[in-house]
Amino acid sequence: DDDLTDDDLTDDDLTDDDLTDDDLTDDDLTDDGGAAHEGEAADEGGADVDLSGTEPAVPSEPVRLQKILAVRGFGSRRLVEELIVDGRVTVNSTVAELGRRVDVTVDKVEVDGVHVGLAPDLVWYLLNKPAGVLCSASDPQERQLATDMVPSEPRVWTVGRLDFETEGLLLLTNDGDLTHQLTHPSFGVEKEYIVELDRPLTRGELRKLREGIELADGVTSPAKASLVAGHVLRLTIHEGRNRQVRRMCESLGFTVERLVRSRIGPIMDRHLSPGEWRELDAAEVRKLAEAVAASATIHAG
Repeated sequence: DDDLTDDDLTDDDLTDDDLTDDDLTDDDLTDDGGAAHEGEAADEGGADVDLSGTEPAVPSEPVRLQKILAVRGFGSRRLVEELIVDGRVTVNSTVAELGRRVDVTVDKVEVDGVHVGLAPDLVWYLLNKPAGVLCSASDPQERQLATDMVPSEPRVWTVGRLDFETEGLLLLTNDGDLTHQLTHPSFGVEKEYIVELDRPLTRGELRKLREGIELADGVTSPAKASLVAGHVLRLTIHEGRNRQVRRMCESLGFTVERLVRSRIGPIMDRHLSPGEWRELDAAEVRKLAEAVAASATIHAG
């Protein structure tokens, strides 16, 4: 049998050198706090996010648009001003002008059609979830929760779910807008998995995974499938059906012995050990938003 090693679990295309730090921080933004949203979705990147039951946002002191975009990693304030002058920035679907101020609790800002999170307390965590950890807001059996593995304040939720025995990369945030876009089927951001099976795959089985598998809830969209080793499959999907990867493999007669998510859109980290987490920086959050916008365009076409 071929053992699945840590090196197989994530790609190393994204390095620390690819990421950019910003001199400005969230402390540069002023507001009195937006309401947190709670969202949950189906296993392996599902889409049924529930953002109901939240308190209405309390209007805050308006902040200059240039300042917000600079904090969010879109460049220096001079570069941000050029984005605005070029008509690439919208506020509530209207092209913005220089000097525009926005209320971070209610206004919607986009750059080239890409969502920009505004609230100053937004956080994005990347967790390498071990097996035996639950993606849920609570558990009557008192099993360990993914949310217990990251800071308790501000309150966050998981972006989609990995089932109890599935391992790998999981996003947690309090950004309701981007959560909805990442988990909604109409956007279809790619998720990549490393799948260890109980026997080798044939070329015909790989072809079936690539073309689509008949499941109880319909035929799956074409997937990217390649062999890592005889028993180990790399599978990339953009749908968010419940336990989709496991069901696709089981429909072909396989037993999934280990399942690890190695990439979410452009986000990967081969250095993050099981149980460890880190914050995403502004550049990574922007890449996620760009992936959402690109996927929406592709699937709309």
